[in-house]
Amino acid sequence: MTEPGPSHAEPTIRTRVLGGAYPPGSRRRELSDVPGVPRIPVREALARLTGEGPVVNSPRRGASVRNLSLRDVAALFDLRLRPEVFAARRAAESRAGGRGGERLRELMAAAEDATRRGDTDEIPAATAALRAEIVALTGNRLLPDAPQPSPGPVQWLFTVTGGLDPRVRRAEHQDICAAIHAGGPDLADALAHAHIGRGRGPSPAALAEVLPAE
Repeated sequence: MTEPGPSHAEPTIRTRVLGGAYPPGSRRRELSDVPGVPRIPVREALARLTGEGPVVNSPRRGASVRNLSLRDVAALFDLRLRPEVFAARRAAESRAGGRGGERLRELMAAAEDATRRGDTDEIPAATAALRAEIVALTGNRLLPDAPQPSPGPVQWLFTVTGGLDPRVRRAEHQDICAAIHAGGPDLADALAHAHIGRGRGPSPAALAEVLPAE
């Protein structure tokens, strides 16, 4: 197997962090242990991941994987609920007015393809792109800046717990997108709400032996 070079430092560390190879609390010495990659690219990669949320930097500890609690997990789902449901409703209203939609179809097709192939690296990226396009369809330029969880912790959560079967998530995303394309805001709202609720269900039980309560 070819060892990762400098240009692969960020995706390599990202995959390890979000894939659960580095548990919460892992410190910089462990995160920097990437064979064949010099220290500077590793440091740059950790800086970018710090900005996204899965890695934190403190004066005494340096870079480390963010510690999460079961209370934090509940907060992640709470933070997802309002902006994602709002976005689904507003995107459907935009489609009802005849605006956009083609890009959403393309991204849904890409997410479907990644799921069929079982590409565990591509599925989260495709899903994130799909959500971003739903936000873009709302036409609300301030929505991307609204308080919501960073994608890193959310992706880590689903990777570690297994979350929902990717095929189930794909089917739910298909239903949400179909409601948006049909210009049905009430249905899109309800489907988005149910989708987040079903994702919330298995997580605390799966993490109860891994994370502290507070």
